[in-house]
Amino acid sequence: MATAERAAELSKRFPKLAIETVDSQRLANLLPGAVHQGVALRPGELPQVDLESFAPEKGAVLLMLDQVTDPQNVGALLRSAAAFGCVGVILQDRNAPQLTGALAKAAVGAVDKIPVARVVNLSRALDQLADMGWRAVGLDGEAEATLDSALDGSATVLVMGSEGSGLRRLVSEHCDVLAKIPMPGGFESLNVSAAGAIALYEASRPRP
Repeated sequence: MATAERAAELSKRFPKLAIETVDSQRLANLLPGAVHQGVALRPGELPQVDLESFAPEKGAVLLMLDQVTDPQNVGALLRSAAAFGCVGVILQDRNAPQLTGALAKAAVGAVDKIPVARVVNLSRALDQLADMGWRAVGLDGEAEATLDSALDGSATVLVMGSEGSGLRRLVSEHCDVLAKIPMPGGFESLNVSAAGAIALYEASRPRP
């Protein structure tokens, strides 16, 4: 769908494209809260991904989010995951936003680039990944180990918790090691999307 002006532009560039012309108000009503810029597309369904799709190759990194519910944060984390070569992201079926709307906008195209697996139980998923050869590193501001010392270059699942309560106890107990991002400035914590970007950068660095 497109407004008349945008439909005319698109028809010149893509003569075979089928476009339904609508007025700007109808487009706004169909896309509440979105900045549509005169065009709306209906994408195909994203492919379903399961844990077996993630091969535990040396240096590979997965990102697991434990009840991170803000679509903006999840979208930003997907964007960082794409930027730093993460092989996939794992979300819980519940307590995680769907890959639509504000999340997709915040991800800036990453929802089409990063495979996302949804699981019922994160602790069981960590057990399954461990059996496959993955090592889980949970991010915890109270941990003794620093993230750089906890990473060893093996196939790694970075596990991040919600901003309010961090990792849940059962999820943290299924991690191989807990680690913190050192903050010499003394500030208490970072937004989860900022912490995730730092963690993904550190995990993506080659290690012997």
